[in-house]
Amino acid sequence: MGEDIIESPVECAPVLDVFASIAEACDLTVPERHRRAIGVVGAGAIVQVGHLPAYQRAGLQVAGICDLHPERAEEVRDRFGLARTFTLEELLDDPAIEVVDIAVVPEAQPEIVRRALMAGKHVLAQKPLAVDSTIGAELAELARKQDRKLVVNQQMRYGEGIAAARAIVEAGWLGEPTAFTMEVNISTDWSAWEWLVASPRLDLMYHSIHYFDSIRSVLGTPQRVFCAAGRRPGQIAAGETRTMTTFLYEDGRRGLVHVNHENLTGDFTARFRIDGSQGSLRGTIGLLYDYPYGRPDTLEVNGMALPTDGWLPYPVTTRWVPDAFVGPMRALLAEVADGTPAPTSGADNLETLRVVEACYASINSGDAVQVARP
Repeated sequence: MGEDIIESPVECAPVLDVFASIAEACDLTVPERHRRAIGVVGAGAIVQVGHLPAYQRAGLQVAGICDLHPERAEEVRDRFGLARTFTLEELLDDPAIEVVDIAVVPEAQPEIVRRALMAGKHVLAQKPLAVDSTIGAELAELARKQDRKLVVNQQMRYGEGIAAARAIVEAGWLGEPTAFTMEVNISTDWSAWEWLVASPRLDLMYHSIHYFDSIRSVLGTPQRVFCAAGRRPGQIAAGETRTMTTFLYEDGRRGLVHVNHENLTGDFTARFRIDGSQGSLRGTIGLLYDYPYGRPDTLEVNGMALPTDGWLPYPVTTRWVPDAFVGPMRALLAEVADGTPAPTSGADNLETLRVVEACYASINSGDAVQVARP
């Protein structure tokens, strides 16, 4: 009796007020002055479940689409109410189209990127930018010489769960970040992508590259990586489907990515955690519980710097697919409009690609490998 009761800031303020600055950092609204006519190259599944639904929700103008299979392009045009279909030549020759969104198989992408840049278009490319960082560097240099913008569609870092986590770290709620862990244990049906089933490189180049890029967005590029990989006997995919990767930083920070695509028992997990000197955050990657539709991520923070008085949930309301697909396009449009550097520019994304290459070198050598620098 008679004792003063000291309430924490979280107890005194509504949760939404506490998280207002974090939510602002996750905003994917595209200002009207930034909008440009977009031409889409490729009418495959990812365009239909990711790119086009995201652009429609954001109110972006898609002028038309082309595909190697004209009938598929026509079907997608009709489904999404697009103005028209193109051949690739027609799309690149159209002066009204300023931005080209390329979503084709990795081997075909570099040549289309080159042609689009030479035609004076700004380009959003799929990840990986190229399957070889030497080719990726050539594309980034060509964009610089042509004074065109080249951005890579590494959209996971724009997903609200990861974007909010990064904003919480940047706000200092966890103190100094010390570790970022990703743990994914799921079953992936590779048969949806015939080219991917036969690829000798699989998880690192086409899946975990998302996690590597997200960790880089918080901790930066590691100095070295150590990686081991395996397969399940009898699996249909030719490449690696289980990987364990450690990011090593000179100052003692660590990143850990453990991925298994061959979970046969159905007890799926897809979660991440960031630890700091004054707290931690933890969350789930909702997409992977029911790909490609999934559910919103979850996110909780427990920090002494805030303080949160236990685990405080952040109200994630959007999804990785399709919502986060606006992120890279939004960044590209902002760079075109006012020069704001895009976080996943071609030049920056080369560092993510070099991390992937170092991981494969580590698998082959059995040793930790230095990540190449420009």
